[in-house]
Amino acid sequence: MKFRTFATIGLIGAALAGCNGVGGVRTPDPALNAKDKEFLSLAPTANVGGEYERYIVDDPTGAAPGTITIDSSKNLLYFSMPNRKAIRYGVATGSEAAGWKGQATIGKLAEWPGWMPPADMLERWPHLRPTAEAGGLPGGPDNPLGARAMYLYQGNKDTLYRIHGTNEPDKIGQHVSSGCIRMRNVDAIDLYNRVKIGTKVNVL
Repeated sequence: MKFRTFATIGLIGAALAGCNGVGGVRTPDPALNAKDKEFLSLAPTANVGGEYERYIVDDPTGAAPGTITIDSSKNLLYFSMPNRKAIRYGVATGSEAAGWKGQATIGKLAEWPGWMPPADMLERWPHLRPTAEAGGLPGGPDNPLGARAMYLYQGNKDTLYRIHGTNEPDKIGQHVSSGCIRMRNVDAIDLYNRVKIGTKVNVL
């Protein structure tokens, strides 16, 4: 799926290019419910390194508070806050062939969502057909969508891309996904708690 390119996105991308290093202030982990505690105790974990930990930083995006900006080249996601601050998260993004850029809004939110392999993935990986024929994979620590999913829409149309947790946290900081934005589960929970339906998302 191709997204319309916006001139403002290019300007934000130029600003992000100057943001290097760790910097910022570490933020505490979000509160967890009983299911989170149970499932996270069974989910894979990984040390993603300081650059991809969750920090409050000076906001390089210039976006309005409440906006999500994803710098695909650096595998970083920013949630803009008041006073020109942002929470920066490490993410995994799509490979050059599978990546996408554009604007969307969050149209749906889900905790520990189920997963159905999309048609294009089934064509590339036929071994997933039994999963699709069984009605998909229920939510849980082995589910590739992880603890939370934020579904990206353009208007009323589901783009089929998501910001979501992952059962492969060792891939954070890499270009490995099929176009979706992967986060550590604890980061996906943290971001999920801050957004709402209609939150704007810029993918650079």
